[in-house]
Amino acid sequence: MIEVGQQGAFSVNSVGIEREPFPLSFSVREAEGLWRMSAGAAKASELVDLLVAVASDAVAVVSLETNSYLNEDWHPLQPALIAAELGVPCTVHSLGSWASGTNGLAEEFLVMDRDLLPRLLDGTWSPYELTLIDLPASPTPEQLDELALVLGTTGVDEPLLSRLEDSRVWFSGHDDCYVLLETRDPALPAAVLARLLSLLAGSALVELTEKSISRVPEPGPWLPEELIATAPHWIGALGNVTEDLVTIRLAALPAPWRLGVSFPQQADLTATLDVRHGTWRITPAE
Repeated sequence: MIEVGQQGAFSVNSVGIEREPFPLSFSVREAEGLWRMSAGAAKASELVDLLVAVASDAVAVVSLETNSYLNEDWHPLQPALIAAELGVPCTVHSLGSWASGTNGLAEEFLVMDRDLLPRLLDGTWSPYELTLIDLPASPTPEQLDELALVLGTTGVDEPLLSRLEDSRVWFSGHDDCYVLLETRDPALPAAVLARLLSLLAGSALVELTEKSISRVPEPGPWLPEELIATAPHWIGALGNVTEDLVTIRLAALPAPWRLGVSFPQQADLTATLDVRHGTWRITPAE
């Protein structure tokens, strides 16, 4: 079971001036034992447990931008000060001004035990840019400098983890909504897709019942695995929603979803959450 609140990614995000509901989107591709995903809508705090489950001993927060923590001059706090405000023990590795302006890099890294990451990403604040990657325990300053070099010189569409033998997962979030993920773990794509389905269903129940939190069961791995085996790119939108049943219309896309791409006229499949029995099923769309 997961808890979905009123400030979840699906609840607070919308599309266009018409404020259309934000769609579920998921795309995955596999190459050379690496899985790269793009997805929405999910906050970092809504996926953090999945990241911790596959990460190595330590995690480096290599880029962080937020308006949730500002100083007296209305400038964003340094990441280390944010961690201190949240009571998260970490070490700081300074890169200096050369990293400024490099996509996916900040001037300092925060390195912490992986189990402390949920304390940092606790859902009480929102990063509009966040990049993190896992590492072996107690990385040396030289290893962190090498990591920065790899991160700063890898192209947007290039596989990153193929250049980092000791890392298992890389996460990049934009607007605390759009997600890019790369992993060595073959089970993570299905886990992310299952989480997206649950988050969307939970957001619908929160709105319908006007409760602050909805507790939603996640579908078993078979459901997202079946979707991924059917097609690599999906878009989803809410169908009928009652206190007993939540339906999500799903359509396969020819390419990864991009902002502005509307839901097709015809869905391919329907995922249904039976709220009372806590079960999911998937059926052909009518």
